[in-house]
Amino acid sequence: MNRAPRRTPDSLEPLLTIDGLRVELPAGGRLRPAVDGMSFALFPGESVAVVGESGSGKTQLARALLGLWPDSARVTGSIVYGGRSLLGVGERGWRQLRGREIGLVFQEPASALDPVRTIGSQIEESIRLRSRVSRSAAREAARAALAEVAFPDPEGGLDAYPHRLSGGLRQRAHLAAVLAAGPRLLLADEPTAALDATVASEVLDLLDRLRRERGLTLLLITHDLGVVARHSSRVLVVYAGRIVEEARTADLFRSPQHPYTRGLLRSMPLLSEGGRAPGERYDAIPGALADLAEREGGACAFAPRCAERFDPCLLREPGLYTTATGFARCFLHESPAPRPSPAGTP
Repeated sequence: MNRAPRRTPDSLEPLLTIDGLRVELPAGGRLRPAVDGMSFALFPGESVAVVGESGSGKTQLARALLGLWPDSARVTGSIVYGGRSLLGVGERGWRQLRGREIGLVFQEPASALDPVRTIGSQIEESIRLRSRVSRSAAREAARAALAEVAFPDPEGGLDAYPHRLSGGLRQRAHLAAVLAAGPRLLLADEPTAALDATVASEVLDLLDRLRRERGLTLLLITHDLGVVARHSSRVLVVYAGRIVEEARTADLFRSPQHPYTRGLLRSMPLLSEGGRAPGERYDAIPGALADLAEREGGACAFAPRCAERFDPCLLREPGLYTTATGFARCFLHESPAPRPSPAGTP
């Protein structure tokens, strides 16, 4: 089985369905897949985390969901949002979706905010994307947007410039501008990477509250499993452009089914759920993810780094198998389950 069945919470229809999505980029003299046949669905009100190392394909996935791939890319598969197929809609169609339906929260708000315009003018621009309103009504709506994200002194914040704000306040202002356009799906790409731990926790708690209050669907892209544990209900673990495990968050932390997921959990010095005590020994995954230009098909991409590998891992690519907790792309779950040989240890 190569594609994951859609896991439907209750009886909701998915807001977004990805089926066999493949994004190929020029590397090493030919097109190679940065996103390699991903399939999953997002349902209204969900908070789903996409986790993996740098270069695993997380950000390329987010860009694909906004139609932001380079002209040199080849994109195949299916992206369906709200029942509408998006591949082939053209740039005009994507512009109608970006902001209004699908919002993106950047990891560095300074790059998302115009440094020579006030915060208020930028939020007002987002409001006008959604509806035609008077200037005074737009300003009042912008003030309300800042209040909604707990920006101190929302009235004064309208006339502030980004460079006069702290990183945490810039992120709140950026989030207010994104939400002012009224999206139903929010893509948060490492939204707290540039913030210190205390401010990052406040911003993530804010995202949780806004998701619940607005009924937003959140796709949280991160490398931080501590963030995943506290702020998602379901997890997609990504390696070399592929989903290698999908499970509910609690199940994934309690019983990880893929060797890569187990390696990520062992490499965390402290986890809030089911984790390890401060100071307890932790182990990094040996080796490194191969660059896109160096990746070759025909075998498990994780095999060179895997302590549980055995002969099939080096001969062919694993499918996505059903497990006790979800799905995993690993021959350990092929039926009948094989036994790894000690000789397979790197």
